[in-house]
Amino acid sequence: MTRANARALFQRLAAMIPEPQTELYYKDPFTLTVAVALSAQATDEGVNKATKQLFAVADTPQAMVALGENKLGDYIKTIGLWRNKAKNVIGLSQMLLADYDGAVPQTRDALERLPGVGRKTANVVMNVAFGAETIAVDTHIFRVSNRTGLAPGKNPLEVEAGLEKITPPEFKRHAHHWLILHGRYVCKARNPDCGACSIVNLCLYKDKVFNSDARKPAKPKRKMASAPKLKSALPKRKTKRKAPA
Repeated sequence: MTRANARALFQRLAAMIPEPQTELYYKDPFTLTVAVALSAQATDEGVNKATKQLFAVADTPQAMVALGENKLGDYIKTIGLWRNKAKNVIGLSQMLLADYDGAVPQTRDALERLPGVGRKTANVVMNVAFGAETIAVDTHIFRVSNRTGLAPGKNPLEVEAGLEKITPPEFKRHAHHWLILHGRYVCKARNPDCGACSIVNLCLYKDKVFNSDARKPAKPKRKMASAPKLKSALPKRKTKRKAPA
């Protein structure tokens, strides 16, 4: 995609949602870090159901460590990979207390030292909590960037590098939120809603879908019942056995 079209793309997304926000529930940088770490391979909706109750009893590193891994697990059992995530949340809380006086660090390197925090999580925390112009590539952004031709890449790191280059400076602050929301609600994985897409004429996707019924599975054909076999009203003739020679 050309830089001119990329600018037009972000202009249109920005016009639809001028101030995009994360859909994860959080109170501050610490609870945001926990929420994003829990959201790996899970939906924001599912994470929010768990964290609203969790953060009511433990919304600081001190309270989380005091809660303990087992009790934390009780709050997040509905989230995928919850056992490992509970271990990581307790671990990152302990590290924040030991190395950062309980405060969430603002650099990517420091954030990635925390248990359960990878590059994507670090980028989200830096962007949402501290206003950094980072782009966190999740499955939605990876799909949208490749499908539209905005920033194709074989892995999230390549896509992130491509987005950093092609995204105009004035759009970098909210770029990843616009792309996430577009991928979540319009440019969906199985059924992209091209008819409702504001950037459809800029998109380079070859297999655009404009008919919502186009990808619906065909209804199974009803099998006609076979006609019942009618028994003959005439009695069957008995065959005479031949006498042995």
